[in-house]
Amino acid sequence: MDTLLLLNPIAFSIGALKVHWYGLILGAAALIGLLLVIREGKRYNIPQEVFMDMVLLGVPSAIIGARIYYVAFKWEDYKDNFWDAFKIWNGGIAIYGALIGAIICAVIFFRRKGYNFWRMADICAPGLLVGQLIGRWGNFVNQEAYGGPVEESFLRDKLHLPDFIVNQMNVEGVFHHPAFLYESMWSLVGLVLLLVLRRQKFLRSGELFMSYFIWYSIGRFFIEALRTDSLGFQAPQWVASLVNGLWSPMTAMGFEQGYLDPAYGNVRISQLLAIGIIIVAVVFIVVRRVTGKADVRYSDPIVSSKVPADDMEHTGTVAGKENKVTPPAKDESKQVDDKKE
Repeated sequence: MDTLLLLNPIAFSIGALKVHWYGLILGAAALIGLLLVIREGKRYNIPQEVFMDMVLLGVPSAIIGARIYYVAFKWEDYKDNFWDAFKIWNGGIAIYGALIGAIICAVIFFRRKGYNFWRMADICAPGLLVGQLIGRWGNFVNQEAYGGPVEESFLRDKLHLPDFIVNQMNVEGVFHHPAFLYESMWSLVGLVLLLVLRRQKFLRSGELFMSYFIWYSIGRFFIEALRTDSLGFQAPQWVASLVNGLWSPMTAMGFEQGYLDPAYGNVRISQLLAIGIIIVAVVFIVVRRVTGKADVRYSDPIVSSKVPADDMEHTGTVAGKENKVTPPAKDESKQVDDKKE
């Protein structure tokens, strides 16, 4: 049976040029995420051009990182057809690779602009979740990144999904877990949490960014095992047992892991990476707190070391806070004379 595609992945055509929904959705995700970041940046008097330039550089860096990550773990499929590694339009990108590429770009970019990376990363964190929240619907249109087989009744009666989602999850006559939807909803809840967390006085520099990684990685660990297209590798049996043991609560709730091709290994790379990221993020927060290095709060002013001091004096503001101008003190001798009078 042919794949049932109720949604045409091509939005429209301009001559021979075909514009795909996937690209439009990713573009919308990047734009909405950018607007959210710019709005928060205004609280700190950060020019919106800084974030716009970051997106213009960060998006290509993310795509390159995502492709390199994917090809590296599937090198056996590309080593004899090297030029296929550049054919990104045929599919094959990984979100963790995208994050690596974007972070490397951001570290370099913000340093050149004179901003502290952790302060700027905190501002960008909710925007990243918005991008993932919306971007996953591109996978929905393309009927990709879905989970293992399920009964139609599971989607309709247990999850109470609308027809357009249920029907789109029918791939070659078999219904599948809408893994894209699980991750999108997880990102939505995470977005709300980050928006609330960033207004708390106890939050320190870098901790919102780490909270993003912790939240996303927890969700990715459990959702990844449902998918059938995971990148894998051959790990020691104790590692595989550990990963499966951590995932066992999902089994207790009636979920089953998706198929993992034994040719690629016995452990999903994204799951193992998610565990590592969670551990590193928690250690990062604890160590900085214990050692006293977490002295800067999220709400503190953000100042670029590249901004001339004269410019700050003329504007009278620093990172959203007005500089109070203290009137010059009266001459002491004049004060003495005044008292005598």
